Amino acid sequence: MEGLTDPLEARRGKLRALRALGVQPYPHGFRRTHLAAEVLEGFAGLEERVTAALAGRIRSLRPMGKVVFAHIEDPSGRIQLYLRADEMGEESFRVASLLDLGDLIGATGVPFRTRTGEISIRVEGLSVLAKALRPLPAVKEREGVVYDAFRDREARYRRRYLDLILNPEVREVFARRAAAIRVLRRELDARGFLEVETPVLQAVYGGASARPFRTHHHALDMPLYLRIAEELPLKKLLVGGLERVYELGRVFRNEGLDRHHNPEFTLLEFYWAYADYREAMSLVEDLVRQTALEVRGALQIPSPEGTDEVVDLAPPFERRSLADLVREQAGIDVLAASDGALDEACRRLGGGLPAGAPRGKRIEKLFDLSVAPRLRRPTFVTDYPMSISPLAKGHRERPDDLVERFELFILGQEYANAFSELNDPEEQRRRFAEQQRWREAGDEEAQPLDEDFLEALEHGMPPAAGVGIGVDRLVMLLTGCAAIRDVLLFPHLRPSDESDRDRTGAEPEECPGAPASPAPSREERR
Repeated sequence: MEGLTDPLEARRGKLRALRALGVQPYPHGFRRTHLAAEVLEGFAGLEERVTAALAGRIRSLRPMGKVVFAHIEDPSGRIQLYLRADEMGEESFRVASLLDLGDLIGATGVPFRTRTGEISIRVEGLSVLAKALRPLPAVKEREGVVYDAFRDREARYRRRYLDLILNPEVREVFARRAAAIRVLRRELDARGFLEVETPVLQAVYGGASARPFRTHHHALDMPLYLRIAEELPLKKLLVGGLERVYELGRVFRNEGLDRHHNPEFTLLEFYWAYADYREAMSLVEDLVRQTALEVRGALQIPSPEGTDEVVDLAPPFERRSLADLVREQAGIDVLAASDGALDEACRRLGGGLPAGAPRGKRIEKLFDLSVAPRLRRPTFVTDYPMSISPLAKGHRERPDDLVERFELFILGQEYANAFSELNDPEEQRRRFAEQQRWREAGDEEAQPLDEDFLEALEHGMPPAAGVGIGVDRLVMLLTGCAAIRDVLLFPHLRPSDESDRDRTGAEPEECPGAPASPAPSREERR
C-alpha cells in the first residue's frame, strides 16, 4: 500500500505546513471577478492594468525555481497563471510551493501575454480555497490535448465527480440534459399546461405495469410504495378542473439494469382535457422536434449506437397499427389468430410466455420479438390490446379488444406511451378487477385496484389524452449516448466488489451498458 499512502501523506503534510504559515486552506469564500474565458476573449479590450480575480482547480503545475507556471480550470475553460517569487513576495510564494494538482485556488493579478503568445495572469495575490488531499487520476496531456483521461467506465460512474473534473465532454452531456428539460417545460408552459407535484410515496401504486419498491411508514404503521408512474394523481387533477397538467419527476421500478433501464428514471407525464391520442401524437412530435433543434441544432441526429445510421426527427412521424406491423413481420393476423397460434408464433421466434398469460401479452410478445427492433425511424405504433392497457379508453372502431393507445419508437426503443384516457368509472373498475385476477395468478406487474382513484372518476373526469415521455432516453438520443448510465449523474450500480468481478469489456467504447442483470419484462412504460 506504500504507493497509495505516500502521496496522501505528502498532501496532508503540505496541509499542515499551510496551517503553520497561518493560511486557512478551507476559507468561507472568495470574490471572483472574471471567468477564464472572459479574460481570454476580452484580453484585447482590457485596460492595461485591470486586475482580475479568478478561481478554479489546478490542472497543470510546473515549478521552475523561483517561478511557477500553472493552469487553473473553471466552468468556462483554462487559463495560465504566472507566479514569480520576486513579484509575489517570499511568503506568498511559499504558499505556491505547497500547491498540488487538483487544489482549488483563487488568483488575483493582471492579464498579460507571454513571450510564447499565451494570455496569462501575472499573479499578485494567491488564496488556497480547498486543499485536495487525494490526487486526481493520472491524466496525460500533449500539446494541450488530453489523450489518456479518466476512462474506466465503472470508476467513472462510481466517482462521477472525478469524471466531471477530467472529462469536459461529460459536463457537456449534462448541460444538454438540462437544456432538454428546460425546452420541454417551456413548450408545455407556453401551451397552457400547469406544472404540478404529486406524491412519490403512495399507499397504492399504479399507472404502469411494473414491480414497485416497498417501504414502511413507522408513525402510521403502514406500507408505502415508491411511485412507478405519475398518472393516477394527475388524472385526479383533471377531475378537479385542472385541464392541462404535467409533472416531470423521478419514478421507481423494481426491475433489472441494462443499457436502456435504470430502477430510478425521469418521466414526463402530461394530461390534456378534451383531447385524444391523435392530438397527443402531434404534440409529442412538436416536443421532440423543438427539443432536438435547441439541444442539437438539427433534426438529423446520428445514432448513438456507433453506426452510420442517422435519425430524422422532422415531423410527421410514421403512424402504423400494431396489428399491421406484426402481420408484415411475423406473418400472423393477431386480431384473428387463436391463442394457440399466437403461442406457436412466439415459440417460432424464440420467445415464450407462462401458461395462462393474457392474450394481449402474447400479442405484445410477438411485437417485441418481430417488430420493435426494426422500428428505426420515428414511428407511432397505435391501437394496442385492451388487456395490457387497463387505463386506456376502448378503441372507437374495436371497443371490445383494442384501445386508443400509441407508443413512439425510435431506433428500436420506446420513447413515449400515450392513451385516450379511460374515464368510465364502471369500465375502469372492471379493468382493475381483471388485473387483480392476474395478480392472484402470479403476475407481479398487474396493477392493483385503487378505490380512491375510482371514487375520483365517479365524480366525472373529462375525456383526455395522457402522455408519458422517457426523458432519459430522449437525452441519450440527443447527446449520442448509447447507455442510460451516461445521462444519469449517479446511476445505480452493483456493489463495487461484484462489479469488479463482472467486468467483461464487451460494451460499446463510448457508452457502455450496466453490468449484466435481469432485464425488465417490458420496455419502460407509464
